[in-house]
Parts: sequence; C-alpha cells; structure tokens
Amino acid sequence: MKLPPWEYLFRPFSSRNFPDLFQPTWQAALVFLVVLVVLYNVRTRALHRHPPYLDLYEWLLWTGLITFSLLLVGAIFVFDFFLVLTFAIVGLGVMVWVRFRRFPPMLEGYQHRLARQRYFSRSKYARPEATIRPKAVRRSRRRR
Repeated sequence: MKLPPWEYLFRPFSSRNFPDLFQPTWQAALVFLVVLVVLYNVRTRALHRHPPYLDLYEWLLWTGLITFSLLLVGAIFVFDFFLVLTFAIVGLGVMVWVRFRRFPPMLEGYQHRLARQRYFSRSKYARPEATIRPKAVRRSRRRR
C-alpha cells in the first residue's frame, strides 16, 4: 500500500491494482453462486409443502443471485473498487437481514400453527372409537 486507503476506493478493481483481493473475490462469488443455486434446489424439494420456508429460500436465492452476479460483473468489467465494495456490503447485509430479521417471526408463527394442527389431530384420534366408522342403522322395509 503506497496510497492512503481512501485513494484505493476510486481505483479500478483489477488484478494489477488489487493483486491479493481480486482473484479470491471473483472466485468466491462464482462458488457462492453455484452453491446458492444447488442449495435452493435441494431445500425447495425437501420443503415443498411449507410455504414460509419456500419464501425464505426464494428471497435468499434472488438476493444472492443479484449480489454474486454483480460481483462477477464488477470483476469482469473492471468497475471501481467502491462499487464492488458497495455490492458486497449491501448484498450480504440484505441476505443477513432476510435470514435473521425478516423471516424468523413468520417461521415461528408457522411452527406454532403446525404444532396446533398436530395437537388437534392427535386429540381427535386419541380415542379408538374416533377411527371406526359407525355402522349405518338400516331400516327394515315392510313388505306388502
């Protein structure tokens, strides 16, 4: 580092200006992008009957897709470093907000609803008589 730190913000983000940061940044963005898509496919198949979890993973997918794609585009087209830094900070901040602030109350409410449904279905079928259909009483017809 030969310049003050704020001077590096307006330098192009390239391997010449940032030799120790450029390669790991675009490689990590590419790996995270692939992992994110695979994780989304696996988790949505496993949780296809639980809409709040599907919403959570969709939010994470789109946020990560936008963030990591912008990091790749910034590396390919040699954007200024402050733009690449802004993409990373805002994108990762939104992902953390989605996972730890936006969805936990929804997921907790959904868990309570599932627990209530399990309780009522368990209490409904707690007695053996509840699972046996009563025989219909047949009326005898009088023959004439």
